[in-house]
Order: sequence, then C-alpha cells, then structure tokens
Amino acid sequence: MAATEKTGDTIWDWGKTIAWALVIAGVLRSLFFQPFWIPSESMKDTLLIGDFLFVNKMAYGYSRYSCPFSACPIEGRIWAAEPERGDVVVFRHPVNGSDFIKRLIGLPGDTIQMKNGILWINGQEVPQTPAGQFEEIYEPQGPMGNLPRCENGPVGQGGLCTRTRAIETLPNGRKHAVLNIDTNGYGDNTDVFTVPPGHYFFMGDNRDNSTDSRYSQAVGGVGMLPAEYLIGRADRIVFSSAGKSMLFFWTWRSDRFFKAIE
Repeated sequence: MAATEKTGDTIWDWGKTIAWALVIAGVLRSLFFQPFWIPSESMKDTLLIGDFLFVNKMAYGYSRYSCPFSACPIEGRIWAAEPERGDVVVFRHPVNGSDFIKRLIGLPGDTIQMKNGILWINGQEVPQTPAGQFEEIYEPQGPMGNLPRCENGPVGQGGLCTRTRAIETLPNGRKHAVLNIDTNGYGDNTDVFTVPPGHYFFMGDNRDNSTDSRYSQAVGGVGMLPAEYLIGRADRIVFSSAGKSMLFFWTWRSDRFFKAIE
C-alpha cells in the first residue's frame, strides 16, 4: 500500500471516530453524558485547550442542572455517590451560569490554604514531587486564539513556553500534575478557608491561571460551591484538536484519543 493511501486511511479512521463521538453525544447527552469542550488553560497539563470529553452526569446523581427528567429536584441533589477528592468535575458557576471544569480539592468540613504556592489541607502540607517542565509553543490556541501564559515569559510568537511541573499527592493518595507560572502569585498565599456543609472547594491544576474557589464569587471566582451545582465527573478525553476547529484534522492530537483523565 502506498504512503498516500495509508495517510488517507488514517484520516478516514480519525474522521469516523469523531463522527461516532458526535452521534453518541447527540443521542445520550440528555440522559447520561454531556459533551464538554475545553476552552481555557486553567486545567493544564491534565486538560488542554481543544480537548473534547464526555461528562458522566450519573456519577453523583442528579440535580436541577444535570437531570433530564421532570421529576428531578428544584433544589438539592439526588445522590448516586459522593464526589471524591481529586475528581475532575464539571459544574455550573453559581453566579454567571456558565459551565466550569476544575479539580475537587476540599470536601465539606475541610480547611484549605495555600502557602507559598503549596496546598495545605486540614493543617497538613500536600506533598509535591518535581516532574520537570511542561512545554508548548507560544501561539494562539483553540477557537478563541488564546495565548498561553509562560513562566519563562515574555516569549515571542513561535517561541518555547515553559512552566514548572510537579506531581501533587492528595490525602487519599490521588496524584495529578500541577503547573507553576508565578512566584508568590496572587493565589499562592491565602487565608484559611473552611468548607461549609453541603459545599465543595475546587482548584485548577494550572494554579496561577485559574479562577477557582480561592476567589470569591463577588470578584468572579467560584467560592464555596453548593452541591446542587455539580453536573458530573470528567473521566476520559474522546479526542483533541489544537486548532481553531475540530475539522482541521492536521491539528488533531492523536496521543490524546480516549485518554483517561487522572
């Protein structure tokens, strides 16, 4: 088989994968899953701009924001399982109504604090292990053409944008990567937050570029999120496109097809 035929077959296979993903999204969205397209870099390097994933709406049961049935509660939530620390969760922002995706860090009753860029939970430092650098090209990303923030900035167009990477281990043993941009950034040192009953505390993995529970709702942050605003858990990336459109097949990231979210 000629090289051009192999390339054509590969493009055709990728096209079929995306087509099936869209069909599944249309059929099952209202019942079990909600498609979600990553628009920002707040969860790098776990999630990249252009990642397309399905949110498991059944993971935590139903609320008025995730339930497809008329009998669902107007307030509160019908629980299937309790959210776990370290889950990557899609939720409705309690003020502006948009869908956000962050990592669940604090459970009801927890105390949360950032000290010099290190997370503390219930008075205990959460350990971080150095894990090299996260590197990407400084160029517009996704449909909105966002430019990444770089620890080694300013970086010219086409230059190498880097951030220090570490593996954070939560008290329940869950591990995930976190990125650093600023030294003593605005969110690197906080007061002690106490998570109220029925609420959760969320943070982005790209710690210096995430508007999350460290910031109050009065300034556009998430604050303490009531459980009823949870939509579901993100478990797996279906496919990923680095370009302005998912139709630009030459920008697809083949290494992220059906990649598990940790």
